[in-house]
Amino acid sequence: MKTKIFIDGSEGTTGLRIHERFQNRDDIELLTISPELRKDTNERKKLINASDFTFLCLPDAAAREAASLVENDHVRLIDSSTAHRTEEGWAYGFPELSVNHKQAIKTGKRIAVPGCHATGLISLVYPLIAGGILPNDYPVTAFSLTGYSGGGKKMIAEYETADRSTEYDAPREYALGQVHKHLKEMKKITGLSREPLFSPIVADYYSGMLVSLPLYKELLNGEQTPELIHNFFKTYYANQQFIKVMPFGCESESRGFLTSNGCSGWDGLEIYVTGNSDRILVSSRFDNLGKGASGAAIQCLNIMLGCEENKGLNL
Repeated sequence: MKTKIFIDGSEGTTGLRIHERFQNRDDIELLTISPELRKDTNERKKLINASDFTFLCLPDAAAREAASLVENDHVRLIDSSTAHRTEEGWAYGFPELSVNHKQAIKTGKRIAVPGCHATGLISLVYPLIAGGILPNDYPVTAFSLTGYSGGGKKMIAEYETADRSTEYDAPREYALGQVHKHLKEMKKITGLSREPLFSPIVADYYSGMLVSLPLYKELLNGEQTPELIHNFFKTYYANQQFIKVMPFGCESESRGFLTSNGCSGWDGLEIYVTGNSDRILVSSRFDNLGKGASGAAIQCLNIMLGCEENKGLNL
């Protein structure tokens, strides 16, 4: 029997990518909604409760409303919005962080998919704190370079219109008031005592993300070097098919550059460790629409179904 799936918000960038990844799966039956009824609450409620799994690819308020429409106990939700990522009763959809995270996804009925920027930072900070290397009161700073698809349909249109302003030709820093919506989950999921000082930057390319965490060696626990930090990550993420710790020094193959669109179209995440004897830089590279959104959502579904974790995904 096929698993019945409804994508609430199937016309957004995340919903479209999820729909695309389901095209060649013979174990899925997609429940579709008529275009003119996409915002009809009664029709959405009907399809949500007819499904086995519903993906919420909606703005936060609409995602909360959709969750309230569930009446049938068998319905399991996978929410890609910010609405439930720090809410009690919702499992955080990042299975590689720990055995407990993966188990909570496997058995859960409410899964919150991590934010794209948050995925990059948490993939680096969570292990370092869990491993006793990074104090939880460390003054974390990070910057994130992303393609414009992360801003949704409105931003995509702004970048792809023929008569756009020249301001779109250069990278643009935003969230200057330090109130980015991913900060709350960055702090809670990692266990940091304060929110990071976070600088996201959007640039003129479609998809891909590079998140970097600079670290002062003397503020870390123990005697640390880039080589030791690299070995730590390699051990922490050993045998994880979605996370690849890149060989130490491999950035020399690209003349010391890391391009932020290098993982576009791929559903995994790469980790790089660079730096020197005083300052260490740890970076994660992935697709903001892949491991940073739709790919992560489908990975969670596969875990919940008990099938191959990478089924339907590009690894």
